[in-house]
Amino acid sequence: MQLQAFLITFREVLEALLIVGIITTYLKRTDNKKFVKFVWLGAGMAVAASYLVALLFQVVFTGFSAMGTEMYLKISIIFISSLLLTQMVFWMAEHSKNIKSNVEGKISKYISTGSIIGMIIHSFLVVMREGIETVFFFAAITGGNIGAALTGWGAISGLLAASVVSYLFFKGTMRISLKAFFRTTGAFIVLIAAGLMVQGVSMMQDLKILGSVVPHLYDITWFLPEHPIDYAHYLRDHGVAPLLSGDIGIFLKAFLGYSSMPSIEEVLVYLGYFAVIYMLIFLKKPARKIEKVEKPKQSQKQPWKQTVASANE
Repeated sequence: MQLQAFLITFREVLEALLIVGIITTYLKRTDNKKFVKFVWLGAGMAVAASYLVALLFQVVFTGFSAMGTEMYLKISIIFISSLLLTQMVFWMAEHSKNIKSNVEGKISKYISTGSIIGMIIHSFLVVMREGIETVFFFAAITGGNIGAALTGWGAISGLLAASVVSYLFFKGTMRISLKAFFRTTGAFIVLIAAGLMVQGVSMMQDLKILGSVVPHLYDITWFLPEHPIDYAHYLRDHGVAPLLSGDIGIFLKAFLGYSSMPSIEEVLVYLGYFAVIYMLIFLKKPARKIEKVEKPKQSQKQPWKQTVASANE
């Protein structure tokens, strides 16, 4: 859980800090330093609001637990979080290249109109979005114990690491490609999303919501049990200890959704998830190539479009 919390916190906090940093840097560069405090005001308000959302989530989980239906809420949040994580990765991979120009364009409009409220709201929404996503993901990886994730070493170290990287980046002492960075961290996030989806299927089968054609497709408990309890039971029943510790298994289960005795449905969902991810990436590439070929033809036939586009820039 802690490694998941670290990656999620690091990714979400860094994304928020980078956008806020782009805004404040642009304001200083254009001699509008007086607006910086309003940007940080909006960001601070978003952090406080995110904390309130976390408390609300905890109250909701407690209420569902009292009614004995918290498992259904957990399953729903697990699947929604998996989809949100996947969408987040693809969105950032698509927009990371132009994120600086897009943010500066919006702030430029607020400066020209003197809209302080607009700057506050914009920075609030940017940070608030990341905060709500973090709370939602924490609810998924902890089974509703959001407080444990917020106070664990994973979230705290993720926050500190993101702050340091962001500081070094804007001070110019660290040169990184945002596109490459978000692709690398995105690969780990996709693994977490796949693991969450498999855990959701497993929980549905435990509750008999979903049946199974083959409950145990294979059994490799002898090699790597998924929990220390399974390790102890295997040693008791067979008189021989598994090759690897159950602590490794519980780590892989939390991070990747590992199971030593998966059902065929769990395996199909896991492989199917990566097949869909591959197709989404593969199908996007030809579209980009076609777009590059068609652009010169459009600019030759309709030169006025190019003039309008350059004017807008």
